[in-house]
Amino acid sequence: MSAAEATPIAPPASRLPLLRLAWRESRTARRRLLLYMSSIFLGVAALVAIDSFAANVTQSVAEQSRSLLGGDLSLASRQPFAAPVDSLLDSLRRAGTPLARVTSFASMALAPRTGGTRLAQVRAVSRNYPFYGTVVSEPAAAWRELHDGAHAVVDPGLLVALDAHVGDTLTLGYGRFVITGTLTSVPGDPGVAAIVGPRVFIAERFVPETQLLSFGSRAEFEALLKLPDTVDPRTILTPHKPMLEAARVRTRTVAESEANLTQAIERLTRFLGVVGLIALLLGGVGVASGVHAFVARKIDTVAVLRCVGATSGQVLAIYVTQAAAMGLLGAAAGVALGVGVQFLLPHVVRDFLPVDVSVHLVPRAVVSGLLVGVWVALVFALRPLVALRSVSPLQALRRDTDAGALAMRWRDWPRVAVNTALVASVVAIAVTRAATPRQGLVVAAGVALAMFVLWVSAVLVVAAARRGVRGGWPYVLRQGIANLYRPANQTRSVVLALGFGAFLVTTLYLVQTNLLGQFNADAAASNANLLFFDVQEGQALGLDSAIRAAGYPVQQRTPLVSMRIREINGVSVRDLQRTPRGRSWAVAREYRSTFRDTLVHSEKIVAGRWFDAAHRASPADTLPGLSLDEGVAKELHVKVGDVIAWDVQGVPVTTRLTSLRAVNWARFEPNFFAVFEPRALEAAPKQYVLLARVPDATAIARLQRDVVRRYPNVSSIDLSLVLGTVNRIVSKVSLAIRFLALFSLVMGVPVLSSAVAATRRQRVREGVLLKTLGATRRQIGRIMLAEYAVLGVLASAAGTLLSFGGAWGLMRFVFEQEFRPAWLPALLIALLLTALTLLIGLLAGRDVYRETPVAALREG
Repeated sequence: MSAAEATPIAPPASRLPLLRLAWRESRTARRRLLLYMSSIFLGVAALVAIDSFAANVTQSVAEQSRSLLGGDLSLASRQPFAAPVDSLLDSLRRAGTPLARVTSFASMALAPRTGGTRLAQVRAVSRNYPFYGTVVSEPAAAWRELHDGAHAVVDPGLLVALDAHVGDTLTLGYGRFVITGTLTSVPGDPGVAAIVGPRVFIAERFVPETQLLSFGSRAEFEALLKLPDTVDPRTILTPHKPMLEAARVRTRTVAESEANLTQAIERLTRFLGVVGLIALLLGGVGVASGVHAFVARKIDTVAVLRCVGATSGQVLAIYVTQAAAMGLLGAAAGVALGVGVQFLLPHVVRDFLPVDVSVHLVPRAVVSGLLVGVWVALVFALRPLVALRSVSPLQALRRDTDAGALAMRWRDWPRVAVNTALVASVVAIAVTRAATPRQGLVVAAGVALAMFVLWVSAVLVVAAARRGVRGGWPYVLRQGIANLYRPANQTRSVVLALGFGAFLVTTLYLVQTNLLGQFNADAAASNANLLFFDVQEGQALGLDSAIRAAGYPVQQRTPLVSMRIREINGVSVRDLQRTPRGRSWAVAREYRSTFRDTLVHSEKIVAGRWFDAAHRASPADTLPGLSLDEGVAKELHVKVGDVIAWDVQGVPVTTRLTSLRAVNWARFEPNFFAVFEPRALEAAPKQYVLLARVPDATAIARLQRDVVRRYPNVSSIDLSLVLGTVNRIVSKVSLAIRFLALFSLVMGVPVLSSAVAATRRQRVREGVLLKTLGATRRQIGRIMLAEYAVLGVLASAAGTLLSFGGAWGLMRFVFEQEFRPAWLPALLIALLLTALTLLIGLLAGRDVYRETPVAALREG
């Protein structure tokens, strides 16, 4: 704005109230300042939506915690309850405590009418299950009549897989059930559970008819207790804790269930909150760039205010008040959007939530989002605003360059204070939104490191542009590159904004691509695609022959033996559990191990020797050899040469650890924590797992049907179906990742617009000068095209290269997998961001080549 256009002020500025003066002075620039402040709009929306959604889910978990568990106290075991546990439960039941039982196991479900088969999750429940919450079925009477006979209520997806319908007969093992209805909702079960394996509910009293819970079968036995409100579950657990631990019974209370879910929600919230925080800080960069442009346009107005009596402090207060007001409006708009998104999120992620989320406004999230947004907008705006203190009254008569008028000394203490407040604000917000102060400092340091790298990149771009121009290049290209290092250039702002956007988008994409690529590669590396389990010892050879008779190769026939650790180097597990070392999950767990004399493709020796080589090295050692997964060995604090005694179904077996293995657990084939030398377990009772290679889905379904009819207790998994199921789940997660990437991309639009607007005045002058010297509008447009093309390419390249480092770090240290760069997709993302830079730059700078010399002279 020129001096002639300054807001007319009747009395001296020093006599007008500050708010009135700020309001009157803002009349010509409210829209522009509000546009700059809108950079924080999306960041505030993200924070409000995330915090509100997390609060809603946490409250819903608290309200439905009893429904999630099904009772007030849960006792669970992977084997039938021992006699002392049954005695305890019977005594509680006789004392008036309601008791419900749930037995869960996997089984092949067969529809005899169609011949369809599908692996299902069977849940056999007692009549009074659940104590809290309601199982909803279609028709509604199906659940109420579940215990009236051999009935089954199933997931709708199972009917589709079996080509069956309500009223058909369903075979589970040797038992036959009538499908009386389908499940609509089950308390405590996320919708995604039905994708992993359709659920089948039957009455508990019919489990013996299935004959599926034979020796070695995998099952979960759970007892649910309903306690009076005045009874603390700990009063029941504490006296019997040693007995329950000895019987390998896991206990869970409503409070523990609620705490576990709440903790998981908090972890997800913090992760998403980091993305929102980064978006907010990126918006702050846009605010700083836009306000810098605003300040440059206000130099003449400020000089006039100084001439009519305003002090430098009053001038600063006027524009700080304007910035705060516009920041409040931008943050308020972000709050409104965040509240709207909050109502949509439960519908997007409902398949992954075990509760029905009740959505309501969360005042704390709204207020904190509003305050954080206003403060970020204000503290980033203060950095350019504080320069207005240096504008003198003489500026109204003698016009210096904008840069000269706004120049400040490095040791200007208000500027130092503002910079300190800005850094402290970023750190404080990161710390308050992290789980621990240390994690907050790490996030803040990571943001600072990325910003520093991008700032250094911008400095290098400026230096390269200054020294790299060649005289033989076309004029428009030379002039466009020269704009990268001219006074008041926008190179640093654009590289920071666009580079950070490219960094976020490409990092998210690279991590997603690596995880999915590794998963698909591991799946493809497995030769077999059909797995049979729960195969009894007397059935293994017969099943092997049946598969081969059908014309399909058997890739593996692997024995399984259940066991627990008895002693480690002569110290019993009971004594170990009294020490910090013995509290590891690996000490007390049940192991399902195997024995063989060769390694398989999914494992390699990382320490020690395989069994034969170890015995050749120590022929006097008579103990059978043992090989452990390196992670389990670390948990157990054991090394090669240590002696581990095992309880193999009541029989002690002592072994010597001869090697450690690195196991690829992502491979679709049986992998084991512990592999024994054959002579250690050959005589032990065992089950088998068989892997076969079958060419297509039709042949797989036919073989599964034939096996189920011959061996009803044997279950099988179509691994290609598992792969498809996991891919469907991952696709839902990928949708969220793509949304975050798109969000980061959209976030860059107002930031880039502000960065371009920050130099509009200088660029208009340059355009007028070029026109005066004979340049055409077309040439000026090409100069801008060259500048933004080079700027977009260099900024995208800096952010993309930084993303490769970030993705490598996540894959290496978080996911502990090898990083494989995806060059082509990264290049396409960089080109897309470059095109975005060109579009925004040309649209926002169109006044540069449209402005006439006369209009520019009037303005300046």
